[in-house]
Amino acid sequence: MSWKRQEIAELILARLQEAKWEAHQEFRLPRTVKSFIVDDLLPAELTTAILSAFPPVEKMVLKHHLGELKYVGVQMNHYAPLLEETIYAFQDPRVVQCVGEICGLDDLIPDEHLYAGGISAMEKGHYLNPHLDNSHDFERKRYRALNLLYYASPGWCLENGGNLELWDSGPKGKPRTIESRCNRLAVMQTDKTSWHSVSEVLAAGTRRCISNYFFTINPVDGQKDYHVTSFRGRPEEKFKDLLMQGDNALRQAVKETLGESVFKNKHVYKKD
Repeated sequence: MSWKRQEIAELILARLQEAKWEAHQEFRLPRTVKSFIVDDLLPAELTTAILSAFPPVEKMVLKHHLGELKYVGVQMNHYAPLLEETIYAFQDPRVVQCVGEICGLDDLIPDEHLYAGGISAMEKGHYLNPHLDNSHDFERKRYRALNLLYYASPGWCLENGGNLELWDSGPKGKPRTIESRCNRLAVMQTDKTSWHSVSEVLAAGTRRCISNYFFTINPVDGQKDYHVTSFRGRPEEKFKDLLMQGDNALRQAVKETLGESVFKNKHVYKKD
C-alpha cells in the first residue's frame, strides 16, 4: 500500500483527538519540562511500513562529538518516500492545530526545512547528553516551541536504553524517563529550561525516531534572548561538564558577535 501524507495526517489527527483530554492534562502538570505522550498513534501495518522504510545507517550522517553520538538524516528525497510523507503528515494544519490546542499554544508554525528534524537512528553505545535546543529556527526569525518525537522500533523496551530523559530539576538533578516505545508520540516544550537527553543505548538493535519542530513568532516562555544548542555533562561527568560549558560559552559569544554564518547548522532539508 502506498501511504500519502494526507491519509497519514488523518490517522494522526484521529488518535490525537481521541487522546486529547488526557494529553492536555498531562501537559499541564506542574513540571519544568512540559510534555505529553500518545501511544498507539498509527495502525500497526503503517508502523511496520515506516520501520521498513528507514535507510541503513550507512546512508545516514553520523553526528559524533562530546555531547552526542547518533545517525541522522534530513535530505528526505534520498530515502524511501514514506518517510517524507510521514514527517510532513505531522505538519498538516489540522494536526498542528490539534497539538496547539493540547498544549494551549496558538499560531504554531511547522518547519518545512526540517531544521534539526528529520530521522535518526541510534545503535549500541550511542547517546545524547543533557542539552537545551537552539532557541530559534535557522534564520533566527522564529522561536522553537515544541519537539515532536515519533518512535518506530518494534519491541523496544526501557532496559534497551535510548530513552528520552527530561531534566525537570536541570542537568544536575535526576531525569524523568520517557520510554522510546514503538508507535509512541512524545511531545515536549522547548525553552530555556527544557533540558533533555537520550540515555545510552545498551542493547543490540537500532532505536529509530522521526522528529519535527514547531515554532512560534514569540517565545513560549517569554524569554526573547538567543541561545545556541547547549550541552552539559551528566551529574557524574564533572570534567566533561566543564568542557561542555566552555564550548557552549565560546559558540554563544561567536554567534552573538558574527551571526549565524559561523558554526551554521547544515541539518536542513535542501529540496532543490
